[in-house]
Amino acid sequence: MTNTAIGLFHGPKSALAAAGTLKGAGFDTPELMSPVPIEGVEEVLGKKKSVIKNFTFMGGLIGGLSGFALAAGTAVLYPHPVGGRPIIPIPPYLIITYELAILFGILFTVLGFLISSRLPAIRNRVYVPEAAVDKFAVTVNCDNDEHFERARTILREAGAEEIRAVAQEDL
Repeated sequence: MTNTAIGLFHGPKSALAAAGTLKGAGFDTPELMSPVPIEGVEEVLGKKKSVIKNFTFMGGLIGGLSGFALAAGTAVLYPHPVGGRPIIPIPPYLIITYELAILFGILFTVLGFLISSRLPAIRNRVYVPEAAVDKFAVTVNCDNDEHFERARTILREAGAEEIRAVAQEDL
């Protein structure tokens, strides 16, 4: 049975210490919920790499290729030779290539943002209302009761005011 251990802390330093200890103990990356930005989270949990730039690049590439293919395909399907110019002249087709590269890049960026921020929420996530007001919460997923007890001990030693258990079915 998968449980989630939630530790509520009064200050950010103890919450960061608990998150670092949990990560060092071999748990999955703990999540921090805070009413204010916390300095030093990246040093404790590690900086996450953004995948949005990959979505933007792929969108621009697909858009550029599809724009050029649209213009070139139209010219090949309906040839209109004029004055010895080639059927597929490059300079005029760069405009539609550029425009579709920008359009698809923007659309893929928005799609990448939605995917990386996990919107819309396919499954319910842990939410602690106190973390939006005046408490700092550290949550970690536990595979079994033994892992949950280890997490409870680590959170208690780090100075958690309250420790809650949330079952996966309760989310």
